[in-house]
Parts: sequence; structure tokens; C-alpha cells
Amino acid sequence: VQLQASGGGLVQAGGSLKLSCVASGNIFGVNVMGWYRQRPGMQRELVATITPGGDANYADSSKGRFTISRDDAENTVYLQMNSLRPEDTSLYYCKAEIILPRSTSTYIYWGQGTLVTVSS
Repeated sequence: VQLQASGGGLVQAGGSLKLSCVASGNIFGVNVMGWYRQRPGMQRELVATITPGGDANYADSSKGRFTISRDDAENTVYLQMNSLRPEDTSLYYCKAEIILPRSTSTYIYWGQGTLVTVSS
């Protein structure tokens, strides 16, 4: 199983970016998917998560600016980021709880990180 994140880049403050993360491999199902970020010298922190039913949870810093969504047919999670600020500059990681074939357990997988840089 692999998670491949994409969509990062350089944007001016106030701009927008959309991140994507595709889970691929021998997957039976996908439970909660989410985005986290880690700035230099800081711990990885929650950005947003979304359940298979579409219930979303956001960090306070994300509310009103970011929107998480998913396409279960494609095992893909998205993060639409609007009104970006310089403090949003970070490596963004996707995370997924994967159900493997012939298993009743879920396994945590992380993507490789995609860099978002917001200039002032």
C-alpha cells in the first residue's frame, strides 16, 4: 500500500492550492483519511480529517479556509486550501486508515509529504 500526495507549491498570501492524495495497492477498504502538517522544529499537527461517511473535522487554524473531501471510488482525499497565509507554509502529509484484504484491523499509512510555501 502506498499513499502518493501531490499539489504543493509556491503561492502568494491570499491564494489557493488543492492537495491530492491517492491510496493504492492491495486495499480492501479505507476508513478515516486526513491531512497533517509539520513545520520546521515543530510537531506534526492535524489539519483536517474525513470519515467514510463524509464527516469532517478541522483544526481551528483550518476552519473556514480549508475544505477536505474524498472520492472513495478512487481512494483519494483532497484538501482545498483558500486564503493561504505565510504561517501555512509547511510540509503537508496525508494519512489513511487502510483495511487490508482478509483482515479485520486497520493499518495506518502516511504519504511522503508535499511542500506548501506561502509568500507574504
